[in-house]
Amino acid sequence: MSILTYIAGWPLLAALALIVVPRNYRVIIRAIAVLATLISAVLAVKMFAQFVPGATGFQFEQQIPWVESLGISYHVGVDGLNVGLILMGAIVAFAAALCSWEIQTREKEFYILLLVMTGGILGAFASLDLFFFYFLHELALVPTFIMIGVWGRGEKKNYATFQITLYLSIGALIALIGLIALYLQSGANTFDIPKIIEHAKTNPLAVNAQNFIFPLLLFGFGILVSLWPFHSWAPLGYGVAPSPTAMLHAGVLKKFGLYGLIRIALPLLPQAAQSWAHFLALLCVGNILYVGWVAMRQKDLNLLIGNSSVAHMGFIFLGIASLNLIGVTGAVLIMVAHGFLAALTFALTGYIYKQTGTLEISALGGLCRKLPFIGTALLMAAMAGCGLPGFANFVGEATVFFGAWKMFPAITIIALWGALVIGGIYMTRAIRNVLHGPLPEKWNSLSDANLWRKLPYALLIVSLLVFGFLPKLLTEKINPDAQKIVAMATGNVIAASETSAPAVNFVAQNK
Repeated sequence: MSILTYIAGWPLLAALALIVVPRNYRVIIRAIAVLATLISAVLAVKMFAQFVPGATGFQFEQQIPWVESLGISYHVGVDGLNVGLILMGAIVAFAAALCSWEIQTREKEFYILLLVMTGGILGAFASLDLFFFYFLHELALVPTFIMIGVWGRGEKKNYATFQITLYLSIGALIALIGLIALYLQSGANTFDIPKIIEHAKTNPLAVNAQNFIFPLLLFGFGILVSLWPFHSWAPLGYGVAPSPTAMLHAGVLKKFGLYGLIRIALPLLPQAAQSWAHFLALLCVGNILYVGWVAMRQKDLNLLIGNSSVAHMGFIFLGIASLNLIGVTGAVLIMVAHGFLAALTFALTGYIYKQTGTLEISALGGLCRKLPFIGTALLMAAMAGCGLPGFANFVGEATVFFGAWKMFPAITIIALWGALVIGGIYMTRAIRNVLHGPLPEKWNSLSDANLWRKLPYALLIVSLLVFGFLPKLLTEKINPDAQKIVAMATGNVIAASETSAPAVNFVAQNK
């Protein structure tokens, strides 16, 4: 049995086990959830370490036929595109389980939903079958709505639950229509993604079919990822969500749509992808500039971070739109880095909210005096969000800028300005107002995190630093398979490898 089955399976088995545990056994419930996610994280680290860059085909592969008449099977495997995402998702899930101490009501139900969400998204990233790829994502998405509606905070909790349910349901439906159309038009008579791609190499989809399917996938997945202008659900949803839910959704689940575009849309719909590339690059400006400006005006720390998370999606879309090796590699790098960063920031704001009962920036101030560890961690997260060298986010954004410059020099300049100026302004201003200055008397009783509660924050910071100082751990795994995707998307293997690889190596070697 593949190690991937165990990585996604342990949380799902733990969720089933919790059903029979009495709800008053709070310590046992929490211990089972933490242990299951820890096992998944350890297995994911082992899988990542054993992954061989550039090996032919998928690794740790397992396939079990299910509905043979339709070509549906349980098929999992990893290559350079998803090996880092599975590692990131497993680590974030473990951190989210550790941060769930803030949940004090209906804990049994919360942990069951958290484990189902974890198993679903890890399984979706590992899946190589279109049916299970979509089904497991939906399995992970449904708990999000419930957790925000039941355990969310603030007066706008119900409105945010309605909005996020509406947006994400519409996005998932549009993406489903695109995937069904792809299955019908491909002519491969299978839901198996590698087989569909192999079939498309000799029997490419008609241009008319590509032009119909690609926008469905782009906007369906785009809504799930908060592509501008379909982004308004995300900041509000994350602002009221319990911290573990925001960590998993903003950090991990939201990368599903981006991964789907790279894994499915680019190689199977190359001509449509080239036609839509410039339009997608223009939409990225909306994420980076408009949402960045919105973040500058926020008075709530969680809303500021939520808008910042949406703005960062623009850099990933820009890397995808570049359609070259360095840009696509950079997009995958940012996906991994942003997963750690989003989880870290929402975990920290959750701690601050639990201590103070508010995230209004004007009501905070001087928190570093009473919360030195939490304050330092939040400062590091803010600097990572600004693209400070040493953090994984810098490597990803720099790589995307190299790739995007070849295709969209003007848009790249605008994106660079948005990252350095707009992002720098709202992040540094928030840090100044929250962590520094005079400490209000009402916060004199605050207490910093103990050793156990420091663990999830430290784990996420270390992950950002490891891949920031050693980006080759990711780039050498991503490059060979990203090159195959780019080759199919552009129809030019030589151009993809010769013009882009030096820039990727330049970024990696100079870190």
